[in-house]
Parts: sequence; C-alpha cells; structure tokens
Amino acid sequence: MTSATEPARAGHPAPAVPRLIATDLDGTLLRDDKSVSERTVAALAAAEEAGIEVFFVTGRPVRWLDVVSDHVQGHGLAICGNGAAVVDLHDGVAEHRFVKVRPLERAAALAVVELLRAAVPGTSFAVEQTGGLHHESAYPPMLMNAAGSIAPAEELLADDADTVAEPILKLLAHHPELPPDDFLALARNAVGARAEITRSSPTALLEISGPGVSKASTLELCCAERGILPSEVVAFGDMPNDVEMLTWAGTSYAMGNAHPDVVAAASGHTVANNDDGVAVVIERILASL
Repeated sequence: MTSATEPARAGHPAPAVPRLIATDLDGTLLRDDKSVSERTVAALAAAEEAGIEVFFVTGRPVRWLDVVSDHVQGHGLAICGNGAAVVDLHDGVAEHRFVKVRPLERAAALAVVELLRAAVPGTSFAVEQTGGLHHESAYPPMLMNAAGSIAPAEELLADDADTVAEPILKLLAHHPELPPDDFLALARNAVGARAEITRSSPTALLEISGPGVSKASTLELCCAERGILPSEVVAFGDMPNDVEMLTWAGTSYAMGNAHPDVVAAASGHTVANNDDGVAVVIERILASL
C-alpha cells in the first residue's frame, strides 16, 4: 500500500494536473464533528483556482448537504443518494435544483422489501424520495431524519401512495441485531441483481438503489458529459459505498479511518478525516504543479 506522498498505483500515477476531484463527505472530507476544516476549505478553493473541478459524492440526501453548501465556490454540483441524484447547490440547499435523477422503480423497491422480509426477519424500511423521507414505525429515528409520513413500506410504495409522484432515490433497510457487514452480505445474496445494495453507516443500515446506480456510475456519466477520463479523476472515500468509485477513478485514496474493503480497492491511502487527509493530498498535487 502506498503512502500519501507516493505514486498511487503502478501504471496509474496521479496525473500532473487532474481535471476533477471527487470526494465523499462523511468520514472523508468532513471531520467527525461534521465540520469542514479551514485547511480543507482552502485546499478545495486552491484546486479550483488551478482549474480542477470538485464534486461532492455522497450517500447523503440533498437536505443534509448544508454542511458543505456554505463552502460552495465553483463546486456547486453534488452527487447524492449514492448516485441517485445530481443537484446544483449554488443557491443553497433550500433552493437546490435536481440536475439528474436515477430513481429506484416502485415495483423493484417492493420486490426488495418482500425478499428482505423473508430472508432477514426483523428488517425495517425507510423510503428516501426527492421530497423527503418516509419510514415504518419500527425504523429507528435517525439524526436529521424528520419523517414525512410513517407507514408500512408496502403502503409507502403503493401505486396510490400520497407521494407517488416523487421519484424514489433509495430504499433504506435497518436491522437491530446483525453486524453491518453480515447484513450487507445476506441482503445482496437475497436481492441479487434486482438492485444495488451498499452501506456507509457504522450501524446495520443498508442503502438500496436502482440496478446499476452507484456513486461510480453517476460520476462516470457526469465526467463523460465533460469529456473527463477516469485517468483524470482523483477520488477519496472511506466506506463500502465508495468502493466502486475508488476502483473507477484513475487515482484514488482510502482515508486513514477507512473500512478494509476501501483500503483494498483504493490505489493509495492518506491520513484520517480528522487529520484533513483530503487536503493533504490536494496540497501535494498543487505543490507539484
């Protein structure tokens, strides 16, 4: 494994001037207290001044992006919901504009609920839509998760649901007892190719998107629209929902606090989020110009 000051991957060295930086938020760009350090803010601004585009790529819904909206400069676009949506943050979170939506179809979401109820008893569900979150009564209330409605998942996903006009960004599944990685393995085995399942929480909370929808695939679409090649992208992450993105990018870094699967997938590593690992690498790139 390489250090933050060594070439990232044999055959894939960090580009002299990357065209895009793609960074996860929680556990990566953000410190554990959910702040963005002054050093990191300065590094992002310096990257953009050097002509390097910055994308926030997160599992968070758009309403949770206020942690970075104050620091939007050129980087007004964010990929959220693990690739389910691209939003423009230039006018703030309250005035965000969906640029792209890649929904989970209702029929597919219902099928996943049925399969997981049978395969992993005790699972509870929430539905993240463009207009907000809705969940079952057994689903644990999360910080910043104000439910739009509470009902069984089958009712929330019915064709006559009150929110049927709002695209589904992702389905969330929680288990009160299973270890997170065990829950992930069981769910992937039960659901197969019907949906993409990943996780970013330290708890047994799974995030379920439409087939082929991930941070990596949406980032690839955004880069293709800009004529940016994978070899021109530097990516950062710390949890399993970052693995595909780190594998796709020409140069990628696992944080010092990263999940083992992320360490294995990334081409290099940097220090932990609380030590400004993203800024450390950006500063090194800019110093080499």
